[in-house]
Amino acid sequence: MEWLSAENLVAVATALLGIIASGVMVWYERRVPRRKRVGYRVQMDNPVGDDVRSGRANRRLGLFDEDPGMSDATLVLLRIENDGSQGIDRDDYTGPEVHGLTAVFAGRTVRGVSVTQPSDTDHLMDHFTAARGFAYDGNTLRIPRVPLNRGDHFKLLVLLSGGDVGDEIRLVGGLRDGEVHPNRSATPDEKPPLFSRAARLITIALTASVVTLAAIVVAQDDTPPPIGCASGTLTLTGSTAFAPVLREVAAKYERDCGGDPVIDVDAHGSTAGIRELTAAGDRAKRDSAGSPPVVVLSDGPKPAGLPDLRENRVAVSVFALVVNDDVRLTNLSTDDVRRLYRGEIRNWRQLGGPDLPVRLVSRDANSGTRQVFQRRVLGRGEIANSSVDCAHKDDPTATVLRCELDSTEQVLATVAGLPGAVGYSELNLAARAKGLHALRLDGDPPSVDAIEHGTSAYPYREIEYAYTYGRPPADSLASSFLTYLARGNGQDVIRTHGHLPCWTPEGLTLCAQDGGG
Repeated sequence: MEWLSAENLVAVATALLGIIASGVMVWYERRVPRRKRVGYRVQMDNPVGDDVRSGRANRRLGLFDEDPGMSDATLVLLRIENDGSQGIDRDDYTGPEVHGLTAVFAGRTVRGVSVTQPSDTDHLMDHFTAARGFAYDGNTLRIPRVPLNRGDHFKLLVLLSGGDVGDEIRLVGGLRDGEVHPNRSATPDEKPPLFSRAARLITIALTASVVTLAAIVVAQDDTPPPIGCASGTLTLTGSTAFAPVLREVAAKYERDCGGDPVIDVDAHGSTAGIRELTAAGDRAKRDSAGSPPVVVLSDGPKPAGLPDLRENRVAVSVFALVVNDDVRLTNLSTDDVRRLYRGEIRNWRQLGGPDLPVRLVSRDANSGTRQVFQRRVLGRGEIANSSVDCAHKDDPTATVLRCELDSTEQVLATVAGLPGAVGYSELNLAARAKGLHALRLDGDPPSVDAIEHGTSAYPYREIEYAYTYGRPPADSLASSFLTYLARGNGQDVIRTHGHLPCWTPEGLTLCAQDGGG
């Protein structure tokens, strides 16, 4: 091998550039503002009961001797801090609930909580009220949307019973343009490190990866594609609600597999996608061409009578009923929703809302989101369409105005801009939309976390199915992509977009239960 070849010179130059990039990253981490970040750390987790199960007996006085339910009590000191370099406002919390974050104490029951904060941030206490969501139930503690300036923090001293010291404690929630993450354990008054452990690890990993890459290029001749990749073309169609996931996973697959595969995402509704796949499969069968390179994502199972379509359960998708912000209701019973969509409720004041006419903004008949809504919530079909523009009745005899739109994005934009409007959408897209808010149903929130942990019976959810015509060959792009989506790196993208992958421990159970219902 010629060591001074152009290829080797490029490899060495790449390694040098990677090392320089690592140095720039260190400078950026210290000097340039980062994303908004809320960190949390457990500063104390101690038994105050007898703690026999842990083999750590304690001296006890008072309540812990008198109340047998507290014999295994523990005290946890949880510190929550803004360890980024930007302030965090109430509106930066992205959850649809009143509160901003949720602390989960696995295996334990919350008995009480006390809030403390530094003396120069007394104003934070005004946010810890029941009206702003501060409450606990079972093993969860709901934390309000507390605004935090850079470096601000507060602490929660939580009294728990059951479980053991050291059981999992996690903080769940989201931030717009930011993240919620655990920090390493520290003494109560220790400041978080300026240069985070994650950043140090990323810098080391980046440097090692670039140097290793240069060594591989120098040492080898040809690099085969990653194991499991396939070439060819593939069309992904069906659900518009799941289309953002498909676009991101398709781009990631093409990058991971060297750019040879070509994957086109053309989503126009679950029902339309099923029809397209069936037609393509029938043509392929007549031509003896095997399984066509088409995968359809459907919000819910296929219609009966299509035995050639083979299903793959991909994720649990959660949907939301959304109303314009002028309708200040936050919860409806399932019975109220059914009355709305039968045309029996003409004005929101009939449900305790404002004096505004009800406008039903629905999806077209090809929509899986609509079919899930009819199947899981209404228990029947929707009433007839009575408007083209969603603002004026074309049928003066209709009891309420109802229109149909072609996509989830159109529904959200229309509901946000039309006073009195109500519609439905995939949850993650609804949570990011402005001018509207999601409704609880029968008191249950539209929350993936609550459904995943079994604390909510929220009904408007469904399995996301991937369908192929017959079984595609094992070495085909369709088969490879489905494995990548459902069991590989695609799972991270699915969860990022607010869905629960079926191939996780909790997802396997939920997908089996919902799929059989």
